[in-house]
Amino acid sequence: MLCWLEEEEMSIQELQERVGSVITHVDEIMQQEIRPLLAVDIIEQLHRQFALLSGGRGKEGAPIITFPEYSGFNELPEEDFINVVTYLTSIPSLDAASIGFIIIIDRRRDKWSSVKASLARIAGAFPGNLQLVLVLRPSRFLQRAIADIGIRLHRDDFKMKVPIVMLNSLSDLHSYVDKGQLTCELGGTLQYCHSQWIHHRTAIENFAVTVKTTAQMLQKFGTDLAETELPNDVHCTKDLLTDHTEKHDKLKDELKLALKQGSTLLSCIKDLANKSENHKLKPDEVENQTTVERLLAQLDETENAFEQFWSKHHVKLEQCLQLRHFEHDFREVKVSLDGLMEALLKLSDIGDSVARVENLLKELKSLEDSAQGSLEKAQLHALHGDQLIQSNHYAVDSIRPKCVELRRICDDFSNEAKKKYDILCKSLEINTGMDKINNWCESGVYLLASQAVDKCQSQEGAEAALQDIERYMETAKEQQLSQLRDLFNQHEIILSELIKTNVQNALKRLDEVQEMFEKRRVSLKRLSAKQMRPVQPVAPRPESSPKRPSPKTPRPSGPGTTSQGL
Repeated sequence: MLCWLEEEEMSIQELQERVGSVITHVDEIMQQEIRPLLAVDIIEQLHRQFALLSGGRGKEGAPIITFPEYSGFNELPEEDFINVVTYLTSIPSLDAASIGFIIIIDRRRDKWSSVKASLARIAGAFPGNLQLVLVLRPSRFLQRAIADIGIRLHRDDFKMKVPIVMLNSLSDLHSYVDKGQLTCELGGTLQYCHSQWIHHRTAIENFAVTVKTTAQMLQKFGTDLAETELPNDVHCTKDLLTDHTEKHDKLKDELKLALKQGSTLLSCIKDLANKSENHKLKPDEVENQTTVERLLAQLDETENAFEQFWSKHHVKLEQCLQLRHFEHDFREVKVSLDGLMEALLKLSDIGDSVARVENLLKELKSLEDSAQGSLEKAQLHALHGDQLIQSNHYAVDSIRPKCVELRRICDDFSNEAKKKYDILCKSLEINTGMDKINNWCESGVYLLASQAVDKCQSQEGAEAALQDIERYMETAKEQQLSQLRDLFNQHEIILSELIKTNVQNALKRLDEVQEMFEKRRVSLKRLSAKQMRPVQPVAPRPESSPKRPSPKTPRPSGPGTTSQGL
């Protein structure tokens, strides 16, 4: 989780640096610290054409600003003049502006008063460095003479540190500035369309504003995403993912629109160079092209940085949604497993009869069957968690313990069910063994009681009774009645006190009945042995005299007589 946060923080920082760089570059291109206004802000003043930046350059590449003939120049509001001149001086690059501007004042159809007012206004409000001031003096003889006198008398009043050159004709102008850098109005060959110039300036500045605005939107969006806390439930996470995706798509459309706008503008600028084979872009047009290309490159880099950041953020949101689904399903599965485990623990493993134990086994089997679906779902959910971990999910530390917990509960349930099954199976064996013993004892006691004493007085009767006894005693071995004692000794530790008592009573009764059978068997054997002795013949004795009593002759035992009861 920490690794992911560090990576996201780096991604946000990278985006912010890239967007900040774009905003800085746009401000540099637009030179907003020098020119707070845009062309669209002073569009009406620019259309008056009292000052022009035609794109021509003088010596050393000095930008040329032309003040063409304008009848209402002296009546211009000071604010309008300052705004236009400040705007024009901010358009050339800083390197070009640092060389100094060449001012050309065309007053051929005007008066000296207009020349004087123009020089005074320029001297007092021109914001850039000046290299040279060229004045096309009034062409009328009187005004030209007045201008010659006036410039000598008032040159120091203008407080200009650069030369002010009064020119009589366009040919004089051409000795200072090449014709190729002058418009046709000044006898040059430089192609210039003021409306087209305004259109390009507004288009470039609009594009620059679009780039800056788009960059600021990206910056704010990136900050909002970085500061967004991830929701803790599926519904809110889905809503957040949808909301952020919609905002991203909208910004993506804004980026595409801005790129299209810049590409179209660049094509228009390049089309100027394709009008004819000999046409070359003016320095200002080259700067315009360079400006648009820089803006497009900055925008493209910003888009790449934004997409990289969005890709990481989108993955994070998707993983967050996966996590919330995983946690939701985990809670449901765990509640189900906990309920099954509780039911399993409540299920008794003690049965006091075979029927009760068999019923408990059926209940256990039914519980296991009903739990099978939940157990399989838990295992599949744990497997899904493993897949999330393997996919480098940011919440590995949260997912892994839950997978372990699910598998532990499944194992606990299976082990507990197996334990109960084993105990119940042993209990069933023991109860079955007790039933066998009790049934055997009851039948045995009935057998002993049913043997009539008078029938055992004969040899045949005694042998028959003995065979019944021995045959019944043999059934104890056949039924493995003694196995209960072994089971009791092996599993005594897991047996309840009730079952222990019942087993001990059953074994005690078995011993007693077997002892009774053994005694009956011994008695019947003895009785049978007596009946099988041969009769000894006895010689008759004479009558004993009265003086000596005659000895008593024992009576021979015959069938049906016995000297000992059973």
